[in-house]
Amino acid sequence: MTDVTLRPWSADDLDLLRRANTPELMDQLGGAETDEEVIARHERYLRMQQEGTAFQFRIEVPGHPEGVGVIGYWRRDHHGRPVLEAGWSVEAAYRGQGIAPAAVVAMLERARDSGETLPVYAYPRVDNPASNSVCRKAGFTLVGEEDFEVRPGLVLHANVWVFELDGASRA
Repeated sequence: MTDVTLRPWSADDLDLLRRANTPELMDQLGGAETDEEVIARHERYLRMQQEGTAFQFRIEVPGHPEGVGVIGYWRRDHHGRPVLEAGWSVEAAYRGQGIAPAAVVAMLERARDSGETLPVYAYPRVDNPASNSVCRKAGFTLVGEEDFEVRPGLVLHANVWVFELDGASRA
């Protein structure tokens, strides 16, 4: 598996978030954001990490301590029950190298090691073969399709993938 290191999100990661704010990387979230929106998201990541409601990480690979992507998980409800949702993004120049699946596996291990037991959900669009492949490679189980509100007013048709942190499925 590809060698990745996850570093907790820090104030120094704003530039990484700006690099990830491209139309290609942000298509799952409705397109690129304004710089003000990127700054607000960065501040939200920091605040939620401090509150313990979300955990974002910089994805590092050997020779790139500045990071090549972003990954994280946060609490949400799925049909009325509490779950964790996972999301990730790897810069275009580093795709196809196994970084995303390795980072997802590392993130799941971190979540389990920190005592999380809720199932982890991922919602890639049905027409996104790369993200669906990451889910499969990381040990998630495909449980169906549904329309998923990514942010208020933006609904996408997504696959629903689940990973049971309690050991029911393993990466």
